[in-house]
Amino acid sequence: MRRSAFFLPTLKETPKEAEIVSHRLMLRAGMVRQASAGIYSWLPLGFRVLKKIEQVVREEQDRMGCQEVLMPTIQSADLWRESGRYDAYGPEMLRIKDRHERDMLYGPTNEELITNIFAHSVRSYRDLPKLLYHIQWKFRDEVRPRFGVMRGREFLMKDAYSFDLDFEAARLSYNKFFVAYLRTFARLGLQAIPMEADTGPIGGNLSHEFIILADTGESQVFCDRDFLDVDVLGREIDYADPDEVGSVVDYFTKLYARTDEKHEQAVFEKEVPDVRRYEGRGIEVGHIFYFGSKYSEPLGARVATPEGDEVAVHMGSYGIGVSRLAGGIIEASHDDAGIIWPDAVAPFDVGLINLKPGDSDCARAGEDAYAALARSGLDVLYDERDERAGAKFAEMDLIGLPWQLTIGPRGVKAGSVELKRRASGEKEELSLEAAINKIAANNTTVSRG
Repeated sequence: MRRSAFFLPTLKETPKEAEIVSHRLMLRAGMVRQASAGIYSWLPLGFRVLKKIEQVVREEQDRMGCQEVLMPTIQSADLWRESGRYDAYGPEMLRIKDRHERDMLYGPTNEELITNIFAHSVRSYRDLPKLLYHIQWKFRDEVRPRFGVMRGREFLMKDAYSFDLDFEAARLSYNKFFVAYLRTFARLGLQAIPMEADTGPIGGNLSHEFIILADTGESQVFCDRDFLDVDVLGREIDYADPDEVGSVVDYFTKLYARTDEKHEQAVFEKEVPDVRRYEGRGIEVGHIFYFGSKYSEPLGARVATPEGDEVAVHMGSYGIGVSRLAGGIIEASHDDAGIIWPDAVAPFDVGLINLKPGDSDCARAGEDAYAALARSGLDVLYDERDERAGAKFAEMDLIGLPWQLTIGPRGVKAGSVELKRRASGEKEELSLEAAINKIAANNTTVSRG
């Protein structure tokens, strides 16, 4: 993509309403624009990031055996009345009426609808387990939406649901999602810590939230430093092996501790030696729940057992805030100059900068490099505009592409380009071929997740 053609309305000044780093940088980098309080339009740069995050989430759900569906944003109030949540959910639910005066709602979550689908489709234990997910927009009418996409009213979410015959089987499904979440966040370049959590309005008695480490996070995090060195991408996980999956979950749940409660903090300090204690801040980006028959019982999701009885299935739900992750990644990965995107979610692989497009040699070298990068399968943003070099460098740092490749008169004469790694700031002079090979090799390693 040529920068002259790309819709990238960057801002030099930070809008007054932006309170946190991710909100400021998303606005300045031209990723989003506010449509109304807590509701955002995603512009090309931001939308490319959103789709990259969504794809990583999708691949890890598919890898663990979950099947993708797509449910509507608008749901019937009748289902929510059957579960007992229509009145209990509170004013965060947007309640509406259609032209026939039927009560409807803009879905804040999908337990009722997916349970209804299951109840009308599955009758026997032989068809279990079933693991289903979708990636869809949700709406929760926050009283005070703030922090940009981190606490908006409309948001993109991956929510998944498990259906099992009994608790033992349901716990295995829960463990599979637990491991898949660890892998998902690791692929996104994030250090995620699973924490025991309250179940809230979802219900149930087993829950973990996944916290990514970020200095600007709203939660206080305490964990064992050994946890931070664990590589969950180092080997394939056999999701069909309950012992292997369970051992990963056991390992991670023994290593962590997180709390804002003095009692729990005291327990953590007692159990973990000083040398292994880590204390920091974190942001919630995922939440998993087991809630037994809370929804299957009232909504009639029952199956025949091997003995011929009929029982309500055991269920769980599993959410990842896809749009929230875009902000969370920025909170965890930025510097004073702007965003530093992890390779897996960057909107482009490399930013190509022509320092002197009016020079015929530089123009030719720039076009050659643009074509060569594209032939190598790399996604390129080519800044060929007649702008000051300083402005081009500043914008590339702001939007945070992993690599910057610069062409200038001196390099053209020497037959070299300057390659910069955004995360470290390291620069080196290389031939164009060597630079492309280095970027491509890095991308191959990232894609193996």
